[in-house]
Amino acid sequence: MAKSKYEYVKQFERETVFLPHTWLVVRIDGQGFHRFTATHDFEKPNDLRALELMNRCARGVFDQVGGICFAYGESDEYSFVVHENSQYFNRREAKLVSSIVSLFTSLYVFYWPTVFPDRQLKYPPSFDGRIVCYPTEAILRDYLAWRQVDCHINNLYNTCFWTLVQSGKSTVDAERELMGTLSADKNEMLFTKFGINYNKLPSIFRKGSIIVRDYVEEEHTDKATGEIRKKRKMRTVVVHEDIIKNKFWEQRPHILGKK
Repeated sequence: MAKSKYEYVKQFERETVFLPHTWLVVRIDGQGFHRFTATHDFEKPNDLRALELMNRCARGVFDQVGGICFAYGESDEYSFVVHENSQYFNRREAKLVSSIVSLFTSLYVFYWPTVFPDRQLKYPPSFDGRIVCYPTEAILRDYLAWRQVDCHINNLYNTCFWTLVQSGKSTVDAERELMGTLSADKNEMLFTKFGINYNKLPSIFRKGSIIVRDYVEEEHTDKATGEIRKKRKMRTVVVHEDIIKNKFWEQRPHILGKK
């Protein structure tokens, strides 16, 4: 870059650089998505295509932004975990947040016509982002467990609320009926009044979406013999499983392992 007398203005720039060997989480959230979902006629309590659009965008971020080893999404939010050993963008806060938020937003607009060919995008979506540094793997896992618990609590409430509204109750009456109820009460109400077994609903609604690189068994034809053989390869996958208990992590030690 050519030097000039105006270059002194760079002295006013400030960068936040995160400590090495710590886990970074960039969480994005939709801005004003209550209005956005209403304007675009999203299905209640869950719009499967809207969730698939979020997953497609998150997968694009996962594959294009270096250092991301795990992503978790629910509703209009996604959390991207940057591995503790990653040096992507030299661990600069502004670069990490801005690149992930801008890429996710552009992918949302880009994929909209494919996922919603019957719905015109009436105005641009907007997402905000923040980044948090977690010093240990245990705290990182607690963060992810917190987000999955949040997914369950919100989805159970929304399922009850919109089921009541769709049965003929007003939104005010539905809120009043659910006020002070516990999870067990909501499960009982869904089953006894509407015949809905909450635990049988799609896991994408109840557990959210997880994006990781995992071993997948693929078939290929041996050119020499013509035989069909199976081979395990590492691929980016989207799953909907429990990440609170140890089983998920014990089966996939490579996710948070040393790079």
